[in-house]
Amino acid sequence: MRGNTTENIILASASPRRRELIERLGLTFTVIPAKSELSAEPGEAPELSVVRIAKAKAEEIAAGSNDLRLIISADTIVVIDGKILGKPADADDAANMLAELSSKTHEVITAVTLLKNGGALEFTERTFVTFREITPAEINAYVSSGEPLDKAGAYGIQGLGGMFIERIDGDYYNVVGLPICALSIALKRFGIDLTENWS
Repeated sequence: MRGNTTENIILASASPRRRELIERLGLTFTVIPAKSELSAEPGEAPELSVVRIAKAKAEEIAAGSNDLRLIISADTIVVIDGKILGKPADADDAANMLAELSSKTHEVITAVTLLKNGGALEFTERTFVTFREITPAEINAYVSSGEPLDKAGAYGIQGLGGMFIERIDGDYYNVVGLPICALSIALKRFGIDLTENWS
């Protein structure tokens, strides 16, 4: 791999899906997850919430380190009828979320913060996802697989949950957890051109 600008990155997320997507971009990075458990505040608009949380994750890592590495943090939420669906508390919660998503279109919003030496860049990406009708038997089987339990909205588009998705409008990778198209553009602001690693 050519170039050395990709070696000084911190990914402030424990998400294995974000880690995999960052690896696909050819970036060399260290994973240092933020420890704070943050959630939407009462009455807070969904987009304001996800932006605040992504920023807080990056700032937490920056506050605990004196190095000059670029910090990348992100937060993803599922929104339906103006309500945020976070990670399910248990199997019953996951089943209820999936029943709510059945036959409807919902929105996936990811906020990303890039922070380095006091310089910051923030952006959000929105994708609309439409579920087909899901039967109670399908919901029970999917919940029993265990896949929904650690995912916002109780489904993974890249896994078994993909069979419930009728269509999407927007960035597929945003639904996975990190909009890599928008991220690649943002990285250029910090002097990282991913195409330098392609040959």
